[in-house]
Amino acid sequence: MMFKKEFVFFLIGILLVISCQREQKRTKSESEYKLFNLEQAGWKSKSISHLFSDITYKSTLVPLQYYILKNQGVNNLEKVDSIYESLKNERIIEIEFQQENEDDLLKDIYTNRDYETSVKYMSFYIEKDFKVVTQKGDTINCSGVTFERNFKVAPFKRLLLHFGNIPEEENIKLIYQDNLFGNGLMKFNFKETPIKL
Repeated sequence: MMFKKEFVFFLIGILLVISCQREQKRTKSESEYKLFNLEQAGWKSKSISHLFSDITYKSTLVPLQYYILKNQGVNNLEKVDSIYESLKNERIIEIEFQQENEDDLLKDIYTNRDYETSVKYMSFYIEKDFKVVTQKGDTINCSGVTFERNFKVAPFKRLLLHFGNIPEEENIKLIYQDNLFGNGLMKFNFKETPIKL
């Protein structure tokens, strides 16, 4: 009798382990499929460009999953999904500034500031120049900016803008008051929802 009870518990234990392994495989294959779809769609969604006074302003809404995958890798896609769920109301917008003759835009002829002051402005103060307006009319200030320094290797300057508290399916409009180059107010209207993993 004792042998039968132990055998039954042993059998139940094996069935639970097999069931958990199947669930992990199913979750992993779903995550791999989502990653494949994102790679096929492209990492970046719609880009919008404006040309003012020989400077091109290019704004791109970037899927949050791109940066999570870049940091976490593709080995643990369940962790990527978990991180995304906790950050899904965040948005990342990439903005590039490029002079049409590929000249360095931080020179004083473009900014009316010395080079070092222009670099400091791009690094620390430019975030105040950006806002996002949602479909509902809510205005959200930029919560942070990352200035990607390329040390004159690339012909453009790039910023990554971070915004929070934007519902996942919400279309947004980026508003930029150009205080660095003096070209006034610009609007980048992202009418499509961001790419989801």
